[in-house]
Amino acid sequence: MLRVVAIDLALAEHREALLALLDQYASGAEGGSQPLAQAVRARLPALLAATAGYRGWLAYLDGKPVGLLNSFAGVSTFQARPLVNVHDITVDPDYHRRGVGTALLAALEEFAREQGCCKITLEVLDGNKPAVAAYRKAGFAPYGLDPAFGAALFFEKKID
Repeated sequence: MLRVVAIDLALAEHREALLALLDQYASGAEGGSQPLAQAVRARLPALLAATAGYRGWLAYLDGKPVGLLNSFAGVSTFQARPLVNVHDITVDPDYHRRGVGTALLAALEEFAREQGCCKITLEVLDGNKPAVAAYRKAGFAPYGLDPAFGAALFFEKKID
């Protein structure tokens, strides 16, 4: 049976599941093919717990943690309403195509509606065709304001 629960970082079981699933994601091609550094594993749960606006969910199938969604609150300045951004979503590869990702997104959408959010945002690598298809199926679409300007691009600038 598939069950989705809000992450409670006070629970060791949730911290361990979060780190295991995130490490599995980071170690795969979609996550950069590098496992989480030990220092990251040591700092992350406390940092998330101390970060206002963090919300996460774990998906369990038959009692085993098989999916993770990490999100952060934001604000739509154009609508003067809250929004929520998916930072990470991952499903154990052994459990793909069983509705785990869909269930995680549904839990997030329910939360977003309860909070009065105007939208959910996320980024995805364009080469990750299964994820792109899943997001489109869940109702997500590329973001743009005016077709003449095209779709939004996601950029980063690393700061060490």
